[in-house]
Amino acid sequence: MGKEYSHIETKLIHAGEPEPLISGAVSMPIFQSSTFEYSGQGSYHDLKYIRLNNTPNHIALHQKLAALENAEAAVVTSSGMAAISTTLLSFLSPGDHFLAQECLYGGTHELIAKDLSAIGISFDFIDGDAPDTWESKLRSNTKAIYVETMTNPLLQIADLKAVVEFAGSHKLISMIDNTFTSPINFRPSELGFDLSLHSCTKYLNGHSDIVAGAVIGRENLIERITHKLNHLGGSLDPHACFLLHRGMKTLAVRMKHQNESALKIAGFLESHQAIDKINYPGLESHPRHRRAADLFDGFSGMLSFEVKGGVEAAERFIRNTTLPIVAPSLGGVESLITRPVTTSHSGLSKKDLQILGISDSLIRVSIGIEATEDLIEDFDQALIK
Repeated sequence: MGKEYSHIETKLIHAGEPEPLISGAVSMPIFQSSTFEYSGQGSYHDLKYIRLNNTPNHIALHQKLAALENAEAAVVTSSGMAAISTTLLSFLSPGDHFLAQECLYGGTHELIAKDLSAIGISFDFIDGDAPDTWESKLRSNTKAIYVETMTNPLLQIADLKAVVEFAGSHKLISMIDNTFTSPINFRPSELGFDLSLHSCTKYLNGHSDIVAGAVIGRENLIERITHKLNHLGGSLDPHACFLLHRGMKTLAVRMKHQNESALKIAGFLESHQAIDKINYPGLESHPRHRRAADLFDGFSGMLSFEVKGGVEAAERFIRNTTLPIVAPSLGGVESLITRPVTTSHSGLSKKDLQILGISDSLIRVSIGIEATEDLIEDFDQALIK
C-alpha cells in the first residue's frame, strides 16, 4: 500500500510511483516488453502481458488516476472512445436499455445511436436539466445512466446531484464523462458517481502527442471493465503510458492557468459587440453558473460562442486568428479552435444538430497556456477585421 496524500497537486507527482524507485530512476521507466515471466498466476487476467493492461507502466497509472479522484480503482485504455465503448459493453447486453444525456460528444452520440442500437442495446436520450422527466423513460431493463460533466460543445451543466440520486434510487450504474473538467475541477466519485470516464488525450496528458483513455471508480466495476477490455484489446501501449504519466504531473499548474485564462477570455468575448452568444459556465450569465460554482473547483479551459454574421463571420474569425491552431481535440498546452459541425460533431445529421442546438456557426475554443493577454489581443483583432 503506497503513501496517501491530502492534496491533488502532490498526488499528481507522487501517487502510484514505485516504492522503492526502480534502480533509483526518478522518472518511471518504460517497460517495453510485451510479455513477462510467468510467476504462478492462477487467473488469465493476472498474467503479465501488455494487452492485459497490467505492466508496471499500467499499474502506476491506475494507482495515480484512482488517487486523483479519490476513487477505489482505475484502468487506462487505448483511447477515450475505447474507455466509453468498453464501459458500456461491460454492463449492457442485447436486450438491455439505458439513459443518456441528449447533448454529448459526437463520437459518443454515434456509438449510442448507431453501434449499440445495431446490436440490440436500446436507449433514451434525456434532458440533463429536467430530472422530473427521467422516470417516464425508465424501463424494467434499464441498467445505466450516462452524462457529461460539461457537455461538448455547448458547456451545459446537467443536474449531476440528481443524476446520482436517481441512479441510486433505481439501481442504475451512473457513468460520467469527466474529460472537460479534469480531476482538478471535479472528482465524480466524491459526489457518488459509480464511474468516471476520460479521454486522457485531452487535459490529463495535455501535450497533444498521444491518444489514451481511462475509467475511474468502484473497484468491482473497474474489475469487470478490465476483464472486458482484456478481451476487446483496447490496451494502452507502454510508451503512451509513459507519456501520459509524465504529462499528468503538470496537470494542476496547466489547469489552474487554463481555468483563469478561459474565464478572462470569456468575459472579454461576452462584452464584445461582435459576439452574439457565449457558452462558459464560469460567467454569471450562464444559466447554470450557480450549479457549476457549487459542483466544481474551476470552470475549465473550454468555451464556445457564436459571432454575429453566421457561418461566414465564424470562418473569417477563425481564419484571422494567429495563435489558436485550427484543429480538433482539446486540453493541450496550445489553444485549439474549430467549428464542431466540421470536427467533433460532423457525424451527426443536420436534424440532430438542430435538435441539440449546435449551429453551423458555433465556434469551440480550447484555451491553452499562452499568455491570456496575447489571446485576447489576437481574438480582438480577428473580430474587427
